[in-house]
Amino acid sequence: MALALRRMRQSPTPTLPQSARKDGAPASSGQNIAGQNIGSGISHPAPATLRKQLNASSLAQFVDSLPLPETIQPIGSRPGPDNPAVLLPYYRVAMRQFEAKVHRDLPPTRQWGYASSSPGPIFETRSGRGLLVEWVNELPQKHFLPIDHNIHGAEADKPEVRTVVHLHGAKAGPKNDGYPESWYAPGKSVVYHYPNRQDAAMLWYHDHALGINRLNIFAGLVGAFFVRDEVEDALHLPRGKYEIPLVIYDRLFDLDGQLNYPVSNNPKSPWVPEVYGDAVLVNGKIFPYLEVEPRKYRFRVLNGSNGRAIHLTFSGGQSQWFPKFHQIGSDQGLLPAPVELTRVRLSPGERADLIFDFSEYAGSNLVLRNDNFNVMQFRVAAKGAPGDSALPKSLRPVPKIMESTAVKTRMLTLGEIDDPQKRPLMSLLNNAHWSMPVTENPVLDSVEIWNFINLTNDDHPIHLHLVRFQILDRRAFSINTYSTTGELKYLGPPVAPDPAEAGWKDTVRADHGMVTRIIIRFEGFAGRYVWHCHILEHEDNEMMRPFDVVEGR
Repeated sequence: MALALRRMRQSPTPTLPQSARKDGAPASSGQNIAGQNIGSGISHPAPATLRKQLNASSLAQFVDSLPLPETIQPIGSRPGPDNPAVLLPYYRVAMRQFEAKVHRDLPPTRQWGYASSSPGPIFETRSGRGLLVEWVNELPQKHFLPIDHNIHGAEADKPEVRTVVHLHGAKAGPKNDGYPESWYAPGKSVVYHYPNRQDAAMLWYHDHALGINRLNIFAGLVGAFFVRDEVEDALHLPRGKYEIPLVIYDRLFDLDGQLNYPVSNNPKSPWVPEVYGDAVLVNGKIFPYLEVEPRKYRFRVLNGSNGRAIHLTFSGGQSQWFPKFHQIGSDQGLLPAPVELTRVRLSPGERADLIFDFSEYAGSNLVLRNDNFNVMQFRVAAKGAPGDSALPKSLRPVPKIMESTAVKTRMLTLGEIDDPQKRPLMSLLNNAHWSMPVTENPVLDSVEIWNFINLTNDDHPIHLHLVRFQILDRRAFSINTYSTTGELKYLGPPVAPDPAEAGWKDTVRADHGMVTRIIIRFEGFAGRYVWHCHILEHEDNEMMRPFDVVEGR
């Protein structure tokens, strides 16, 4: 079975005219796949099937105010596992089924959420202050989304509903990381310890159950987690009501306003290789609006989509005028300095910390857009209290990890296996399945360079648990030469990461036809963790592998 070359769909809607396409290619006739019309030339000859689909563009825009998730409070304190003499705040979060309206004109939608909300409540903590969370599975016994029992970890002899929580970006011990096989059924709970010995950053928590992670997150099991520290405090960035989380993800709905997860045209194997919805939600609402004052705001943005990369711009309504803003942080915290942008790109799992100054737009409306399509509206008041926040020229030093300190360089392929009709069957990391013996075993506190050799025509967001890393470069290579001879024949010089990628990362976009290099220090804990593609349909179907951090001799 050959490796197919497929390009990840970046646009959220039907094929765009040439002037709107990222690559400038002319528009072409498309086929409907997973509820979305996309360009031809994709190796998905059989469209996914859906119940009759709601056309999200038919909904009235900007009629619902943006919900802001509540900040969760501890219910008490418990002795810490590292030092029982130290009491840590203790939280209890139940995962439940609930109904909530995602738009004014739709009936309530059945969802799953943490503390009966999606996104779940926000955690606020300080660097170095540990906490304990009891994650309780109070979900129904039956899943309401289509399980494919052919996928590893989702066999028919396992409970339909299983959960385990991963705090994405956390430096946590292996027993507290949410290992995909450590799932538990309804009626059970686990207590996880998060030491929070890391820099200020936006993390996020989500389901990680083996084989059904894509379904559980599509159902709503996501939430934001903020770590603060003194470095961030000293910068006088917008805070309080002027710091807004934006948890963005796309979904598909049927005509009854219910989640509409697509399946293949084979009832015995319903898995589909990607899911792209035409409804983009922010904090659980479609086309919301936010009333803002004419001053600086800080937006903490997460791409929580199953598979869609998003490209965000601010716009003055229907015009092609795109105001500038600044990115001050990425996945693992602050950048060295603000980066001026008119557009930010986020793959699934990535975060961006943005500053936008509304002071020049008093009394007007701005729109946040994904490519050419509206996401939400900002209604700027004519007057407001004067802002006292700052945009410093320098933020946080990010010391470079020198390549000379690396003790090992790994060459790791990203590939896809298709059937004879060129339909994707699964994706693999380094041509290995989940259950095969572990092949990546870095030594605790050592430095390694990992090279992701992308043989597919998708851009894969690769996430490593436990660690933070830095992007070294990307470099185009000949897929044909590598596939036939195993030789890396480069087609150009290395390309340095964008300035917005110059900070600490935990998820990296491995572009199609490129070798993406990252450098990692494996610090914090020894034990078993995982690395995987954060396109959830890929992750669930073999594009995830364990790695072991081992104690040095």
